[in-house]
Amino acid sequence: MAIKEGYLVFDIGTGNARVAIVETTGEVVSIEREDIQYEIEPLYPDSRYFSPELLWKQLIQLAKKAMAKAQHISIKAITSTSQRQGIVLQDQDGHSFIGLPNIDNRGREWEKEFSNQPFIYERAGRLPSALFSALKLVALQKRQPQLWDKIKYFTSISEWVAYKLSDVLVYEPSQATETLLYDVQKQEWSEELCEQFGISVDLLPKLKSSGSILGEITPNMAQMLGLDEKVLIVVGGGDTQLAIASTFAEKGDVIIVSGTTTPICHITDEYSVDSKRRAWTNAHTNKNQWLLETNPGITGLNYQKLKNIFYPNESYQLMEEEMSKLTTIDCVSTLGMYLTDEKNATKKGGFIFNTPLEENLTRAHFVASALWEIACTVKWHYDKLCEVIPYDLPYVWACGGGFQSETLTKFVANLLQKEVRIHQGFNQASVVGSAVICNKTLGVNSAVSGDIKAITNEASYDEWKYEEWKQAQQFFFKDQYSLNPNKIEKRDIYVR
Repeated sequence: MAIKEGYLVFDIGTGNARVAIVETTGEVVSIEREDIQYEIEPLYPDSRYFSPELLWKQLIQLAKKAMAKAQHISIKAITSTSQRQGIVLQDQDGHSFIGLPNIDNRGREWEKEFSNQPFIYERAGRLPSALFSALKLVALQKRQPQLWDKIKYFTSISEWVAYKLSDVLVYEPSQATETLLYDVQKQEWSEELCEQFGISVDLLPKLKSSGSILGEITPNMAQMLGLDEKVLIVVGGGDTQLAIASTFAEKGDVIIVSGTTTPICHITDEYSVDSKRRAWTNAHTNKNQWLLETNPGITGLNYQKLKNIFYPNESYQLMEEEMSKLTTIDCVSTLGMYLTDEKNATKKGGFIFNTPLEENLTRAHFVASALWEIACTVKWHYDKLCEVIPYDLPYVWACGGGFQSETLTKFVANLLQKEVRIHQGFNQASVVGSAVICNKTLGVNSAVSGDIKAITNEASYDEWKYEEWKQAQQFFFKDQYSLNPNKIEKRDIYVR
């Protein structure tokens, strides 16, 4: 087999860690994955952490397996991407001693302590929340001072991977956005924001743009992975931003990234924040571009869990086949999507269906209703984004594993009344986006495939179906939004 050139990509998501070999053309040759092992810290109501040492051992083993299956690929460079909001803490000796993922909410009880929220929002592009790194660190200061006192530096998970490979510690701007310590407009660390949270700017590594070359792989790591010592280490970025890179979307485009959550992003070259605080403003991996983002929260993870419940030993393909045979979806689901900023409120959820149970109600109805909900929440947040920044193009870009579902893709196209455009390799978008970044950095002319599949929308959709879903959401979210049965007619949601 002829030798081809490609890249080694480390991709650390929320649920699992992946290591892939991808050709310069964007074709994913091999990919290995393994669940990340999280622990709970009982000092906080809702915390998660991981051992960097254990995760690194997993990553090395995954890399060796991926490369063993792609021996015809000559590795030109290595890059990394990861879940946003996750960080790794490093001590004075350079030892990475604890990892705090995006699902770590140990800072929740201190969210309301920061009264200067307008200032924080204007500079950081988001309000203080337990989701973001600064609040995780505040929690350590308050309740685990022994860990807080150990910190010399911290960085994102993707840049921690790059550090392990190159021995150069940096922070990439699209990841720095998630710290609450980065001035998104000025594109630099903010001493004023650091002061708000009692965090020294000295804990922050030097900023380095996506696509920058950190240097060559260390001799020790080259030997461990069986690679040439001339292999370059390239700065990656946030998984959402690299997924967007895989679509080749341009200024003014809207992109929907369907993963564990579903970011809905509008690319702009003018910095702005929403006066009504309906959207985040993020740094993009392209310098002097920003992403205005709305996000419904957990979506794809719910879909995966429902598959495990209803189709534990069957394929996604079979699930799609069964859903395609439905003429109606005889229930409505509400599984925890966000319709307000109160993302930390305790919520109830479930499925609403006619009683007594009808004979034709099958497992496919429940899964299809969950996909309908994902599409509805995409529409809700897409509409909010359009209130912040108008969008009149006839299409949206889509990527991420969720769009492997033709049912979901059709629902989204019909609800948004937009053509949904999907690039080849969309299901491994962050990996393909990593290849795009490396190609640009290394001047590789072997372009990633431009093949596009377009899913067209039908001429119209029934507004009442969407309204029925919203009323069900309100019923479960807050007691004061109690559902009045007289306001909702007993109808079915028809599959398009």
